[in-house]
Formats: sequence, structure tokens, C-alpha cells
Amino acid sequence: MLDFRAAICAALLLFGAPHTVSAQDVTLSSPDGVVEITGNLLGFDGEFYRVETKFGELTLDGSGVSCEGPGCPSLSDFVAEVTLSGSANMAEVLLPALIEGFALRNGYKTRREAMAGGDFDYLLLRDPGRPVARFSFLVSTTDAGFVDLIAQEADIVMALREIRTTEQEAARAAGRGDLTTVLRSRVVALDALVPVVSPENPVRRISLPDLAAVFSGQIDNWQALGGVDAPIALHLPVPGSGLTQAFEDRVLGAAGMQMSPDLRFHERGDRLVRRVATDPFAIGIASFSNTGTAQMLSLTGSCGFDLRANRRAIKTEDYPLTAPMFLYLPQRRLPKVARDFLAYVRGPGAQIVIRRAGFVDQAPEKISINVQGDRLANAILAAGSEVKLSELQHVLSTLSGFRRLSSSFRFEAGSARPDAQSRSNIEQLARALETGLYDGKMLNFVGFSDGEGAAAANRKIALKRAEGVRDAVLAAAETVSLERVELQVAGFGEALPMACDDSEWGRQVNRRVEVWVR
Repeated sequence: MLDFRAAICAALLLFGAPHTVSAQDVTLSSPDGVVEITGNLLGFDGEFYRVETKFGELTLDGSGVSCEGPGCPSLSDFVAEVTLSGSANMAEVLLPALIEGFALRNGYKTRREAMAGGDFDYLLLRDPGRPVARFSFLVSTTDAGFVDLIAQEADIVMALREIRTTEQEAARAAGRGDLTTVLRSRVVALDALVPVVSPENPVRRISLPDLAAVFSGQIDNWQALGGVDAPIALHLPVPGSGLTQAFEDRVLGAAGMQMSPDLRFHERGDRLVRRVATDPFAIGIASFSNTGTAQMLSLTGSCGFDLRANRRAIKTEDYPLTAPMFLYLPQRRLPKVARDFLAYVRGPGAQIVIRRAGFVDQAPEKISINVQGDRLANAILAAGSEVKLSELQHVLSTLSGFRRLSSSFRFEAGSARPDAQSRSNIEQLARALETGLYDGKMLNFVGFSDGEGAAAANRKIALKRAEGVRDAVLAAAETVSLERVELQVAGFGEALPMACDDSEWGRQVNRRVEVWVR
């Protein structure tokens, strides 16, 4: 009985607000019948009851109580219920592919059932067709997903952008806790924002300042971009979509500009790219995973560096408009099948599924220095009085025999805090160290900076960043043994720029920490 009472006390501390279900009367009793809890059943996840009582909300382990009353669920025919809301791009392709992979791995069969308005259910079935879990998809926008989670109409948000400050505040005000913690948000896959045009359009590259000026209406003729004398037609996904909001935040907002009123919005990305591909005077913002027959533009700067969107550049975050795909989770405990699914999506099997579905996975890759010609050429072009050829030779000799991991680390604008993709990379590298993936290897955390300021000071800043990332990885890898792996740090300042230093986005791309392995 003491254990039962302890479970009640622990429940008050560990579990948050309930999921919205029809409240029904139940009485939960300890095995000896001495302690009884009566109240309205708020939810049951197959293992734990959540009950609203005169003491407040309690979450109780179902194995330690018996349930009586009209609200008691059937333990033998229990079906786990999980509701996901948000990004249509994630709901229509990525998450169904992952559910299919999870089902195949765990011996489930699947059945998809269409619902009204484009929503759908995914059922996991045990032979002979008995449902054990239902994943309900509310297909909308990232905006709507956060609204549903805060209102407890959904368990998981599918988001193509990070949660905004206003949404964080609304969640806290509603008692939903902090959605920005590692346990509440995770990157499940990677994508990118890419400007696209018709293959008939002669323009092949654009700078981010010009891209902002185009979509704000300040540049309205292709002639200003080296094209023909013709007006520019603008296309974006619908305003509430995570893709459009990420573009507003990271391109227009960073330039202090607002969206042009002369925009055409599209509910589906495939329709947007088809429209752009057939109009030689159109430009649109699409996801890397869905560009169709449209032509992607490279991002460039006045110094002549080009950054192209491809799988490797997105994974390393060398391409500046990467778009991590997030799952935001509730404060309360999810059913076991949902927890198993979330564990699966972080594993190596899921990375294969993500890649086959057309998105960029997070599995670390090793990149030989011999295939990094663009960045070495850029470094030679940028070399001058601050970075001499001898400094570049020192970089190459230090990294000789190493291969770069695709897990890079960059930082939020004006901050030493790693950005969302980098925080995910810290957790992944920590888990890899704990599992012994790099036993017997040497990992070199190598810091780089932008070109502002003196070269000597930039080398010190770069070294400090490298030490900070190394320390963050070690803090996350609680069980790693440093006897099995050697960790080094180095700082090379502005020696290997990825982008032009004449803009804030270029400087932010250049401020990074890479991991090299030997």
C-alpha cells in the first residue's frame, strides 16, 4: 500500500495535463482495497490511468490497481490512440512511410482509412486483423498543429519550423510546459527551402538579399537579376505553412522586409512547382524534397561563392536554408506503442526509410577531404593578408588522414546556442559515442569563424566554439568512456569560408564547428 501511495505522489509531479477525452466515472482500488481513488477517467494508455479527482489529476500505474465503473477501459481489447496534427508535407509522405517501416519491423500490418477533409487514420493490426494502435492524422499547417497541441486536440505536432516565441508563451500559459526542451522536441528528418524557377528561365543563381527583395516586391523585374525584361510572378505555399513561415523568419525577417501583396499561394507544394516550372517568368519557394521539374537556383554572394542545395550540403548545414522537420511532444506520457515509434524514428532503420521517401536523413556520413573541392577553391580565392597560404597548408596538414563527419554544428543568429539541427546532432553524436561506434577512433572538433575582426582573435573564437561543442557532446554522452575514444579540438578561424562574409547569412554559415574522424 505504501508503494501505491508513493505512485500517487509521484504521478502528481511527473505527469502533465490530460488529453481531451470524454470524462467517465471510475474507481481505482489498491490490491488490498484499503485505498480507493474515485474520479473521472481522462485517459488510459494501456499502462497508466489518468483520473481527475478531488485531489487534482492523478496518473496511476494500471498494474497496481483494479478499475470499476462505467468508464473502465477493456484491457484485453485496448487500442492505443495517437493524434498527430500539422504540416501536410510531413503528414502525406514522411510520417506514413515511417509508420510503415515501424510496422514492418515489429510484425504489424497496416490499414489506412480516409477521413473527412483530407484527414486519415493509420491502423496498426495484429493477426487476424485486430487493431492495437490508431495514428490519427489531422492534415493542416504547422500553425494549426501548435494550436491543436496547446488545446489538447492533438498529441504530436508535425512542424516544418521551430516553435515561435508566441506559441511557447501560449503553451506555458495553458499549462503545457516548455516545448523547447530536448524531451519535448526532436528533429525527425531534414529538408531545405529552395528558390525555384522554370527551366526556360536563364537565371541560375540569386543572393539571399536579392531573394528577400524579390519576395518583398522591391525587385519586380527579371532584368535586375540578369534575366529578360519581364515582371516577376511570385509563388509561395499557404501563409500558415511551416515552409512559408520559415521563409518569412529567416529570409524576409532577417532582411527587415515584409511580404509583397502580389503573391500567389498554393495549398500543395506539387501544384506550386508545376505552376512555376511552366511559367518562364515565375519564381517560387519549394522544399528540396519536392521540386518536380522546376529548376533550383544556387545561392550566391558578391564574392562569387555559390551554395547549392543537395543532400550532403543540407545534412552538413553548409546550405544556409536547411529546414529541419520537427515533432513536438506533449508533457504527458504517450502510449507505449507511440513511445516505441518515437524511439524507432531515431534509429538507423528509420534513416533508410527517410532517405527513400525523398527527404534528407540524419545518419552520419564520412566525407573525404578529396571531394570538397568547392570549399578548398573558395578558401584559396578568399586568402589574403589575414589568411595566408601557409595557414591553409596548416589546415590541410592537420586534417590529413581525417574524414569530415556530416554532423556539423552551427549557432543561432547572435547567440552561442547551437541551432535546432545542431542540437539534434549533439544528441546523435552522443548516442553514437555511448554505443561504441567510434571506439578506437580519434574525433577532432574543428572550429571556424567568419572574417570579421582580426585573424588571431577569430582563431581563438573558433577554438572556444569547438571546445563548447565537445563539452556539450560529452555532457549528453553520460556513459561514454574516454579511454575508448580520443577527442581533440582545433580552431582555424576564417581559413575555410563556406559563404561570402558580406552578409549576415554568409557570416552565420561560416561560424561553425565540424567533426573530423580518423
